[in-house]
Amino acid sequence: MFKLLFLLLFSSAPFAGEVFTAFPSTIDATQKYVFYSHGLIVEGTNPRPVNSRWGTYEFPEIKAALADTDYNLIAYHRANNTQPKAFAQKLASDVRLLIAKGVPAGNISLIGFSRGGAITILTSNLLANNDVTYIILAGCGRYLQNNPELNVYGSIYSIFETSDDVGSCQLLIDRSKGVKRFTEISISTDKEHGAFYTPIAEWVVPVKTWLKQSTHYRAAN
Repeated sequence: MFKLLFLLLFSSAPFAGEVFTAFPSTIDATQKYVFYSHGLIVEGTNPRPVNSRWGTYEFPEIKAALADTDYNLIAYHRANNTQPKAFAQKLASDVRLLIAKGVPAGNISLIGFSRGGAITILTSNLLANNDVTYIILAGCGRYLQNNPELNVYGSIYSIFETSDDVGSCQLLIDRSKGVKRFTEISISTDKEHGAFYTPIAEWVVPVKTWLKQSTHYRAAN
């Protein structure tokens, strides 16, 4: 009976640990918010598309693996043929709205893989905010080389797969004067770009560790 009463009283209250597919209707300024941007193949209506070389992109499983009681996860399913610049504008607007509602910029993080990584970089360039955290997963490809005007800001973390054609983000960091801290690691799974199609520990564990450590770092400074 007590458990039922508790659920009735508090089930509508916002708790960290929520997974949102749209921007939250209620914002709690005391909580942390993380955006995850998926790869190009997921654009459309299928959350589990199949690549002939790399297999199934397990978008639902990735969201479940990234979810954590320490923060709220916002993971949009982008429409087919989404323009990266336009979606980066949306993410930048979302971040600004969170800040306007009282969420400290230091409690906001953006994660992006492949096309989602490029979108995350575009968002950082638009925001030019030194307190937001950005995590790039195999996202520093030709798009960055072809757009030398793009820069990133704040705390940047990067993971790339050694068997993948998309490698280090060092070039981006070297030209970005607003980077406060940069950490990059490589993983070696022989899965090429498909290493990020499923929530394997090799990249999920460091991502979640960085998210928690970034919070501690900001609190101490």
